[in-house]
Amino acid sequence: MKNTRKQVTMALLVAGLSLLPMHAAVPAPVSAEERMSHSIRKELLTMPFLTIFDNLAYRIDGNTVHLYGQVIRPTLKSQAAARVAKLEGIAHVDNQIEVLPLSPFDDRLRIAVARAVYGQPALNRYALGANPSIRIIVKNGNVTLEGVVNDTGARNIANIQANGVPGVFSVTNNLRVEK
Repeated sequence: MKNTRKQVTMALLVAGLSLLPMHAAVPAPVSAEERMSHSIRKELLTMPFLTIFDNLAYRIDGNTVHLYGQVIRPTLKSQAAARVAKLEGIAHVDNQIEVLPLSPFDDRLRIAVARAVYGQPALNRYALGANPSIRIIVKNGNVTLEGVVNDTGARNIANIQANGVPGVFSVTNNLRVEK
């Protein structure tokens, strides 16, 4: 009885596997640019001292990587370029990252906007994890929200919360809605 049950199970398993399309078992090949993009993203996101007040972006152009964004520490700009330059297949790094000016006023606004945005119950889930998805960039009293949210409601709430902080001159909402 045990042997027959085992044979039936094996027969069903083999029959089930034969019904799968052949291409489903083979993963799609990953291009060199996708591998490079994944490596660059990993290097940038795992940088020590990267905060929600820093925004890094990049563009790959052949074997040249263009770095963009804003950081509050000058060392992050040079670290980002150094980490990306050491990756395989990259010949040149064009570092266009902007170092934001030192300003106690902007520092206070950063904290106040972060509390307003991430303190909102509808948005506090975006603060979870090692890499929060909403970035808050403050330059001369002007706030820019960068990152990705799940829906337009979260995008609008973040904009309203940032606009409600006293001392903010303007808010540019560059939050993208995840597809």
